[in-house]
Amino acid sequence: MRFFTPGAAKASVKFRMPTAENLVPIRLDIDVDGNRFKDAFTWNPSDPDSEVTNFAKRTVKDLKLPSTFVAHISQSIQNQLAEFHSFEGQDMQIKEKIVPIKIDLRVNNTVIRDQLLWDMSNLESDPEEFARTFCKDMDIGDPEVGPAIAVSIREQLYEIVTQSVSSARETRIGKKGRRASDILTNSSKAGITMDLGKLFGSKGSVVRKRKEWYLYEPIVDILSNEEVGALDAREELNARLKRKLDEKDESFQTRYSHG
Repeated sequence: MRFFTPGAAKASVKFRMPTAENLVPIRLDIDVDGNRFKDAFTWNPSDPDSEVTNFAKRTVKDLKLPSTFVAHISQSIQNQLAEFHSFEGQDMQIKEKIVPIKIDLRVNNTVIRDQLLWDMSNLESDPEEFARTFCKDMDIGDPEVGPAIAVSIREQLYEIVTQSVSSARETRIGKKGRRASDILTNSSKAGITMDLGKLFGSKGSVVRKRKEWYLYEPIVDILSNEEVGALDAREELNARLKRKLDEKDESFQTRYSHG
């Protein structure tokens, strides 16, 4: 387990990705008429909406996907961007907190596993630069691995900052409640602190885990084409089973909602 660029502590700030570039992680997994498209990348939330449709059209053309994918790709990206925009302007509680980041990916024939400690208070951190350095240090030649690592890091950071908005909101509600009437007990205050500690970790836990760093050396493994084929087949089978279960659940809900 390793540290990445500790930064100075900062008080409550408005919602954004805790990185130098405010990029949103986007993940697509779309199945239309037996054709499946998966991808993951980052998106600048300041880009105009028209860029989403243009991107979808270019992707469909380049990959020779059915034209019906344009609407599905556009809608999925827009939904994820809308979620991001819904948090903008809200306070998030970012203090001097260190969080564990886990990387467990397979990109084409390359398997990557690693754990590191990320400083959430350093708003100049750069997942893409970290990924490039990682690939260089580990002698990874596949150009798709670096972006996949960066997206994985950003997805985990995004989950943490969205939860931090909820924590900030709960804190404000708690303060208003105390002003209205003194009903918040010391025990409940301790509970809130404990929950935040579980979410973000603490410097104390980081020091304790330092003794275990030798257990968390990065692992990079190159799979054979046969191994990749077997994994792809297993993932496709799991995806089909999940779709069937989702369809059954949707049919069940539809039937009884109109019953």
